[in-house]
Amino acid sequence: MTDITIRRIPDTTLATLKARAGQAGQSLQAYLWDIITREAARPTLAEVTSRAEAEASASLSADEVLGALDDARRGR
Repeated sequence: MTDITIRRIPDTTLATLKARAGQAGQSLQAYLWDIITREAARPTLAEVTSRAEAEASASLSADEVLGALDDARRGR
């Protein structure tokens, strides 16, 4: 793991973060670790769009699509 240092945090911001950490029953370090970890786990809009495009880009012929529809209809 790597340590991160953030400099020049405004006093009001630091006070707010400390208060929120206390309300959550956490140290400031644990509270910030949770925020950073949660943020990193959440995909960006660009990542979601890229995944959707990759999944949506199918290289099927019209005959393959029609065949799949026919198969699905027969399975009813």
